[in-house]
Amino acid sequence: MCGRRVKAEQGRRHSAGRKRGLAVDVLGLVIAVTVLAASAHDNAFGIALLGQVAPIGTVKKALVDQGFKKTVVEHGTTVGIDAEIVERNPADQGTGFVPQAKRWIVEQTLGILMLFRRLVRDDESRPKSSESRVRRAMIDVIAGRLTGQTTPTWRG
Repeated sequence: MCGRRVKAEQGRRHSAGRKRGLAVDVLGLVIAVTVLAASAHDNAFGIALLGQVAPIGTVKKALVDQGFKKTVVEHGTTVGIDAEIVERNPADQGTGFVPQAKRWIVEQTLGILMLFRRLVRDDESRPKSSESRVRRAMIDVIAGRLTGQTTPTWRG
């Protein structure tokens, strides 16, 4: 299979490991998606996503997770996007899980995408195929929001 690591699990083929990175707007709609190896650092996601978002031209500010480092912020300034690392409130330290206002939108979008069966496990052989699955799922989400109808999910 072209040198791609594949592991067998329950009689099916799974890819060795991938992570999805999303850039979403304030409504939770996907602007850009990147699929990289699970071993890739978050900075690689940030740089790739900012590179996809910059040509659109309407994004001026990006709020990013603490996992991103200064290289992402510097890359954002080179492409014309003000990238700001959103940190936890020091007053919330030790109180358990506290959702961050704007960062929670990405987590909500990832949760919505998990309602689509093909996105639960990444069985795609190429990252581009996985990215297209995310885009197809978001088309279904947008259509559902516009029409008020929902598509039955695999969960029943």
